[in-house]
Amino acid sequence: MADIVKPDVRSRMMAGIRGKNTKPELVVRKMLHAAGFRYRLHITALPGKPDIVLPKYRAVVLVNGCFWHGHDCHLFRLPSTRTGFWREKIAGNVARDREAVRKLMESGWRVATIWECALKGKSKLQPDVIERALVNWLQDDSPQLELRGSCSDWNN
Repeated sequence: MADIVKPDVRSRMMAGIRGKNTKPELVVRKMLHAAGFRYRLHITALPGKPDIVLPKYRAVVLVNGCFWHGHDCHLFRLPSTRTGFWREKIAGNVARDREAVRKLMESGWRVATIWECALKGKSKLQPDVIERALVNWLQDDSPQLELRGSCSDWNN
């Protein structure tokens, strides 16, 4: 099926999708900063170039968009056009994510993954719940943390 918008318009639309400093990422950064944590951003020397790096705690925080990282929640729906392309694209992203987390953990880093659905949408968690979970995780020695939306029924 042909695209319904002109190539220059599609290019402009796709250029507007950010990989850094997304709204969910800014929310998490603001929470951590307000709680007194200091961090570095997007360190290219680390596998997967994590969104937030807390060297003092040997911890990284990945803030993943549900669509781009193929999360199984109400915010993810495979596009109905060019499904093969999108299935392959998202599967590649998921495989890269898995490999980056594996390498980080093998290097002694602790990894927290916060999904977009935990921060927005019908299943979002309350900000204080997210902040408390992150702070508790940073202060203990658990190797991993995953925060996702609270809704267990993803039927849409």
